[in-house]
Amino acid sequence: MSHTSSPRFSGVVPPVATPLHSDGTIDHDSLRKLISHLIDAGVNGLFALGSTGETAYLTNAQRVEVVSTIVSAADGRVPVIAGAIELTSARVAELARELEAAGVDAIVATAPLYTLNSMSEIAAHFRSIADAISVPLWAYDVPVRVHTKLSAALLLQLAEEGVIAGVKDSSGDDVSFRRLVAANEAAGHPLQLLTGHEVVVDAMGLAGADGVVPGLANVDPAGYVRLWDAVAKRDWEAARTEQERLNSLFEIVFQPKGLSPDATGVGAFKAAMTIRGLIATGTMARTVEPLDGDTIERITGILAELDLSPAAS
Repeated sequence: MSHTSSPRFSGVVPPVATPLHSDGTIDHDSLRKLISHLIDAGVNGLFALGSTGETAYLTNAQRVEVVSTIVSAADGRVPVIAGAIELTSARVAELARELEAAGVDAIVATAPLYTLNSMSEIAAHFRSIADAISVPLWAYDVPVRVHTKLSAALLLQLAEEGVIAGVKDSSGDDVSFRRLVAANEAAGHPLQLLTGHEVVVDAMGLAGADGVVPGLANVDPAGYVRLWDAVAKRDWEAARTEQERLNSLFEIVFQPKGLSPDATGVGAFKAAMTIRGLIATGTMARTVEPLDGDTIERITGILAELDLSPAAS
């Protein structure tokens, strides 16, 4: 079950947004352009089919389409990890095998969705998925979406068994993450730990994170690369300065008013990416409300203030 020889994910690993045509189909040309932009900026890996990639709104066929294009566009330059986000282990494993066949280097999965499980059942869930694939499995801790918090004890137990290789922490629980980092170090660092908390990357780097999965990197990947380079050099003043600049950019997600979290977060990212010329349209997945013109105007203003419009070709 252990896959220790496979690529390790660290540094800046953006959760790739999924560009869509106005009819809801995948915009593969924009996706390829986005991947080139991310890799040219110096990112260390790519996270396909996460929350920023709107994976919950995609069919399995679309998910495989997205991953196939990302793997092809990356062309081995950086490793690709893909979210197999589904209800229960059998469905996760089925999707994960398809994504593995499409060429991903690792799979990331959450705790089960919809079902009501104990921690021992959740452990069995991850073991079952790992048994079904031949690439490394990562755990995705995102309680706001799955309503289960993965404990450090569970994660380290699964690491000791060789079930999981790392954790993408999107819990927003910084106390829990610090404790996980400490426990992971005490155990000999069996897990790669990536934070999804993009506005405190400097602090999480200081705490001992191995990298970051920032949705905002779709808009400004070079900024996160500079930030992580400063973290790697232990230049905390430079890291904090870059983090503060990125946090000014993150204000784009607070511009939409009265919309859902999916419309607000990913919608703002996609609007900014469109303004920067990185993707053709800011179309969201079907049923997610679009941003209005005033909101897009405010986002345009924030980008202009930070000299981020348009992107260098």
